[in-house]
Amino acid sequence: MLARAIAGGLLAVPVTFVARRGRSLSTSGAVTSVVVGTLAIAAGWSWGFLLLSFFVTASALSKLGGRKKAERVGPIMQKAGVRDARQVLANGGIYAAAALGYIVFPSPVWQAAGIGALAASTADSWATEVGTLARSEPVSIISASRVPPGTSGGVTLLGTMAGAGGALFVGGGATLATWPVPFAAVALGGMAGALADSLLGATVQARRWCDLCARSTERLMHSCGTPTRHAGGVAGFDNDVVNAVCSGVGALVALLLS
Repeated sequence: MLARAIAGGLLAVPVTFVARRGRSLSTSGAVTSVVVGTLAIAAGWSWGFLLLSFFVTASALSKLGGRKKAERVGPIMQKAGVRDARQVLANGGIYAAAALGYIVFPSPVWQAAGIGALAASTADSWATEVGTLARSEPVSIISASRVPPGTSGGVTLLGTMAGAGGALFVGGGATLATWPVPFAAVALGGMAGALADSLLGATVQARRWCDLCARSTERLMHSCGTPTRHAGGVAGFDNDVVNAVCSGVGALVALLLS
């Protein structure tokens, strides 16, 4: 385990350095990713492989149609493209905690929780990155009314299909790694987590308002340079918190179905 931990740190540093240079990670995000990656590999090579598969695919999809995404969601989303420490922990924190649990007390329970959390984060990331490129406007998962691209709780058919693909992708990875977790448990955990993300995004996630542009946003400072004000949802319950809950739901569902 110690040898894997050292190897994990040595492998994680150049990977995160490349991601930092490619503007997929901020400095804080890179440091946090090294810690998460080291814990994963210390738990086992398959833990590291599965985490890397999530990171590589999510980063690649975030670069897909980058300019178009920036134009569409820039005025709304607080964080887009470059992941900071909070985003890394929101998406990979439960997986890292499960890896640590597996190191201390090896049990399939940790594998079920970890892979369910990772499937949910993957499904949510794929749905967001692909869905924002959909030609049709998203609709609110609650009211079914059309909302601007990038609005939390907005869904598209393309994004939903991508999210399902992400959950199946991680389920397939766990099967290839011969983890003792049913494929269906992983896939359903991932989809359940992504669904929870959309529901929370449309209901309790904090919403803000730019008085100058008269537009809803998640940003503290709107793209026009005007400070925004709280306009709905639970203050402080931002997208990072929603993503963390999404990951937790995936872990719980996969654990219950295993």
